[in-house]
Amino acid sequence: MSTLFPALTDGPPDRPALRFGERSLTYGELAAAAGALADRISRAGRAGGAGRVAVWATPVMETGVAVLAALLAGVPAVPLNPKSGEKELGHILSDSAPSLVLAAPGDDLPAALHGLERVDVDVQAGAREEGRVAAPGDPAGDDDPALVVYTSGTTGPPKGAVIPRRAVATTLDALADAWQWTGDDVLVHGLPLFHVHGLVLGVLGPLRRGGSVRHLGRFSTAGVTEELGSGATMLFGVPTMYHRIAEALPDDPELAKALSRARLLVSGSAALPVHDHERITAATGRRVLERYGMTETLMNTSVRADGEPRAGTVGVPLPGVGLRLVEEDGTEITEYDGVSVGEIQVRGPNLFTEYLNRPDATAAAFTADGWFRTGDVAVRYPDGYVRIVGRRATDLIKSGGYKIGAGEIENALLEHPGVREAAVTGEPDPDLGERVVAWVVPADPQSPPDLAELAGHVARRLAPHKRPRVLHHLDALPRNDMGKIMKRALAGD
Repeated sequence: MSTLFPALTDGPPDRPALRFGERSLTYGELAAAAGALADRISRAGRAGGAGRVAVWATPVMETGVAVLAALLAGVPAVPLNPKSGEKELGHILSDSAPSLVLAAPGDDLPAALHGLERVDVDVQAGAREEGRVAAPGDPAGDDDPALVVYTSGTTGPPKGAVIPRRAVATTLDALADAWQWTGDDVLVHGLPLFHVHGLVLGVLGPLRRGGSVRHLGRFSTAGVTEELGSGATMLFGVPTMYHRIAEALPDDPELAKALSRARLLVSGSAALPVHDHERITAATGRRVLERYGMTETLMNTSVRADGEPRAGTVGVPLPGVGLRLVEEDGTEITEYDGVSVGEIQVRGPNLFTEYLNRPDATAAAFTADGWFRTGDVAVRYPDGYVRIVGRRATDLIKSGGYKIGAGEIENALLEHPGVREAAVTGEPDPDLGERVVAWVVPADPQSPPDLAELAGHVARRLAPHKRPRVLHHLDALPRNDMGKIMKRALAGD
């Protein structure tokens, strides 16, 4: 079995590992605290209990220690979103059947969790038991599950993606190659910890490298300024965070100065509008790198640190990841021209094993020859760069015989000075098949741009057939916890 976190045993014990606000742990303290908790989990397992452990994944130190302890014990962790509703949480608990719930002392857990044995995470165990690292018991193998992460459930109840240890290791190592990520890097972010982005990349990533992470608890531009100004080298965020940064930069020279010092700025979980790319680069001289992944696949592609940071693209496939585009009938697109739209399919060691208790859904997710159907559509350029068009179900609009990607229209709309936020969907049209619908949050609600103005703006930048035919003005776009626009909520409006 390969060791997921060699720095816990081989690195300097006084090296900083985790910091949440004013609380911090060195690698020695983290190894001891996680090791003590892993021993507790293992004892439950020997008693026939700990097949899986739930983690109440608030953005605090205890969550990082809890997930690390589960991995040391060889027991899969099920991160729980603290904002989950009663019905969704009940489904996840029934489906995953954890035997324990790990939580921070003082957390008020909902009634759905009251039937589980609760174990409070003691991050101070390191001060008393420093040096304890691994829990006893049989070591887990590379193909054994590390995490069960539940999808957003946009088309039904959330499905539990079983992520093996090899997927965690290979994704983090591939990103280290692409981003030149080392133990000298200090990562800052304010991402949720129940999701792949904030947990796997944002916490386990630095720990695998032997570096450190400074979690903001709650994202703020002031927090970013402080951390990047005091030694942090990398920033992870989602587009809503980078949009706030872009909005703040003209009036915040200290933020611009701090960002200019960063070695790497990375955005993910949704497409970063080109307009925000350009504003950040103009103010800081730094380019934001984008990458593309999913719960089921972890990371698939990224712009490389030593590559061309081309705004609007998610770079090239990571080492070990096979990627292809296919037509609706399954025919592979072999000529990459930056225009032909196809569904992304991937395969490689970064993939999940199965949907827990859902053999039907698992089988449907893969082709006969083992490629995972992502449901995302994209174009690919001759040099291998990938540009995501959107989700096949919500972002591919078939209008007048054309395949139109919602994302490029959204980017064009955001270049209009009267548009603060924008989303694009399709709706049935008796003549065109589908017509383009724009949902816009105006920059000035008292003087919103009208349809003719925005349609002309898009037609001049893209092509006449891509112009919106319907316009809705909104006060805000519906978004989930990761900042993704919930287009099904718009379509059902």
